[in-house]
Amino acid sequence: MKLLEDRIREQGNVKEGNVLKVDSFLNHQCDVALFDAMGEEWARIFHDIRVDKILTIEASGIGIACCAARHFNNVPVVFAKKAQSINLDGDQYCTSIYSFTKQKEFPVIVAKKFLIPGEHVLIIDDFLANGNALNGLLSICEEAGVIVEGFGIAVEKGFQGGGDALRERGYRVESLANVRSMDPQTGDIEFGAPALPPAADSREDHTAAAQ
Repeated sequence: MKLLEDRIREQGNVKEGNVLKVDSFLNHQCDVALFDAMGEEWARIFHDIRVDKILTIEASGIGIACCAARHFNNVPVVFAKKAQSINLDGDQYCTSIYSFTKQKEFPVIVAKKFLIPGEHVLIIDDFLANGNALNGLLSICEEAGVIVEGFGIAVEKGFQGGGDALRERGYRVESLANVRSMDPQTGDIEFGAPALPPAADSREDHTAAAQ
């Protein structure tokens, strides 16, 4: 999505340790018009699937998920919480994930009443790097018996492999901006999915061996 890529080039800030700061428009200060355009684009991309609910994780995913829901017939948005609170009651799905940005593990919790077996769910989030958060949501979805139709990601750091791992498992991952590389020294950011290593020969070898 050129609109998002341009904003990242103009206002994104590359830090050491594979950190891309986009807090001026995406995950601290929120550009709602941009969020709406992102939701419209996901609706175009995912026009062929059934979406009963959108699932995300607090806090940065909530804004973009809510804007996206407007373009999916205003379906409910469920967000996983990262801590227990007095507002969480009844039975819950719970797992734990490791946060790349916060460098620590924390719980992820969704009340069972908000994920009904057989529902078709679209997962939306702001970032995809190693895929820890999304794998946590996936484990909750599997336990709940819902059908994950795909992942809508604002910014994928393709060079970290989390998105490709999900695709290899058969999931549909649609990222509006896929960062191929970024340089903290120059600030340069390149977009486009990283070139995949040649794997056809190895797959054929495995097939032949199996036969």
